[in-house]
Amino acid sequence: MISKEKKTAIIEEYGRTPGDTGSPEVQIAILTARIQELTEHLKVHQKDHHSRRGLLKMVGQRRGLLAYLKKTDLEGYRALIAKLGIRK
Repeated sequence: MISKEKKTAIIEEYGRTPGDTGSPEVQIAILTARIQELTEHLKVHQKDHHSRRGLLKMVGQRRGLLAYLKKTDLEGYRALIAKLGIRK
C-alpha cells in the first residue's frame, strides 16, 4: 500500500489541475506505484497468490486506462509511458 504522502506527491506531479485525482494520467501513475510495490512484495513472498491476483487485476486496469489515453491523447500517452518507464 502506498503512503498518503507518496500518493499526494503523485497527484501533484501528474494532475492536470490541483487536486485532480480522476484524470487517466493520475490513475495510471498511482496504479504504477502500487504495481511496483506489490512486485517487490511478491519477490519476497512467492507463494502469496491472493496478492498476485490483485496485481494482475491492477495491471489489467492500468492497461485499459493506457488504451483509453492512447486513443484520446497520443502525445500525452507517449510522454506518460516515457516518464513512468512503462514499456509498451
